[in-house]
Amino acid sequence: MEPDKEKKEWPLWWILLGVTLPLYVLDQWTKFWVVKRFVPPWIDHEDKIVVIENYFNLRRVHNQGVAFGFGNGSDWAPVVFLAVPVIALTLITWGVRRKFFAGNGGKFAVGLLLCGILGNLTDRLVQGSLLVEMKGAPLWERLKAGYVVDFLDFTIPVVNYNWPSFNVADSCICVAAALLFFTGMKADLKSAGEKKKA
Repeated sequence: MEPDKEKKEWPLWWILLGVTLPLYVLDQWTKFWVVKRFVPPWIDHEDKIVVIENYFNLRRVHNQGVAFGFGNGSDWAPVVFLAVPVIALTLITWGVRRKFFAGNGGKFAVGLLLCGILGNLTDRLVQGSLLVEMKGAPLWERLKAGYVVDFLDFTIPVVNYNWPSFNVADSCICVAAALLFFTGMKADLKSAGEKKKA
């Protein structure tokens, strides 16, 4: 039997151009479309586009917090969660240099993470400044008014639960987290198998 050929690893720049950039553009395009389509004042978020009745809608939601709306509406959230993406980008850069994200799965996860982080960071830096009430406000006030545009709205009818709204960038982060978990688990199983053979 011939020894298994090592899989060719994709260059990181290819993933950045082929995955991160197109998904980032899609994320920003969908968010600006939503902001333009759902013009304030929208009443109690009832202005929506029904995609699948009782299951899936498009609706504009402002999220100044993080996942599941944690910190949304608080005074500290816009400032704290503006710093979190910068820290995350620093850690990812460190991880890439240390080759922590090994293999194609790890690199693909990095591409998705970068899209998610940069997409939501762009919102926090830009969207608050575009609000009508922030016109002419000082830079710091506009940054404090920053928010992430969420618009994918799902309902789980069996339990009548409305899942917190999210966006393309959020989806990229969730898929990246799952991918990192499974690639890490695969690496651990492979390592354990090699130890048994030794």
